[in-house]
Amino acid sequence: MPQDIRYVAIGDSFTEGVGDELPDGTVRGWADLVAQGWADSRGQAISYANLAIRGKLIQPIVDEQLERALALRPTHLSFNGGGNDMLRPRTPIARVADVYSHVLRRCDQEGVTMVVLSGANPSAQLPLPGLIQRRGDELSRAVTERIEGRDDLVVALNWPDTDLSDPFYWSQDRLHMNARGHHRVAARVLSALGEHAPDEWWRLDEPDTDVALGRARYFREHLGPWMRRRLTGTSSGDGREAKYGDWIDVEPRRNS
Repeated sequence: MPQDIRYVAIGDSFTEGVGDELPDGTVRGWADLVAQGWADSRGQAISYANLAIRGKLIQPIVDEQLERALALRPTHLSFNGGGNDMLRPRTPIARVADVYSHVLRRCDQEGVTMVVLSGANPSAQLPLPGLIQRRGDELSRAVTERIEGRDDLVVALNWPDTDLSDPFYWSQDRLHMNARGHHRVAARVLSALGEHAPDEWWRLDEPDTDVALGRARYFREHLGPWMRRRLTGTSSGDGREAKYGDWIDVEPRRNS
């Protein structure tokens, strides 16, 4: 009899789904797509929760989300964090990697399969691209070393995917992936799970409705507000609640 799947996702904006906005203003993102694609591939409903909240540093993700997620008694837990820490040059990468080790240890203790992700590389389109590239490379190496030899983990690394660095996959803010990017990440996670990922998800063919922003408008609408949050110690996730704080049932689509 097939195993009942209970999948919970924790993390920041990447896992919440920022950049993949639906017409009603809600966000979808790769984790939602994985839940649906997993149900479709198995032809069986799965339970899904998503506790991720945008703007979180890696330690608050763990402090606020990990034990709450494990209390749901999942079979699988996906974790990604450190992107916001990486953009702070004084944050030691080893400290970020230590958090991955802690999450892995807690998953082992609770008998939960950990799904490890790295974010995609936005450095080519951001200010200080060389610094971001170096920090991201360092973080990617550090996390990979922490999970080396763990064939029982589900590993879906997106940082090395050079195709994902193309602006084709990114939203106007240049920091979050658009629907195409989230679909490509979802396809990678499903493949790592041994499930079928729709071929079109790897390079989603959909109209590009975003208008490329000039330097001044980009600074005014995106970079400037991000810098102000940094200076004031606030976060885009302040006051937000998890979009799926408890299990929802994801049913397979009949035409899949």
